[in-house]
Amino acid sequence: MAPIPTPSAEPHDTPDSYVGLAADRAERLARERGWSTVRALPPGAIITMEYRSGRLNFEVRDGRVARAWKG
Repeated sequence: MAPIPTPSAEPHDTPDSYVGLAADRAERLARERGWSTVRALPPGAIITMEYRSGRLNFEVRDGRVARAWKG
């Protein structure tokens, strides 16, 4: 049986701190702060609801982060 992988640790960071930033700047900053996966999504994007530790999601409108959440 294969070992269960250990989820990556999440940085001690507040997703709301990215709201209002330009999307490219927010992505660079998130990676610098230790997020292993950062994804930018258009408003209303259809996404799966599984939670991924270490992932930060951005909803991007007009090139700026309108909403940010973990998982």
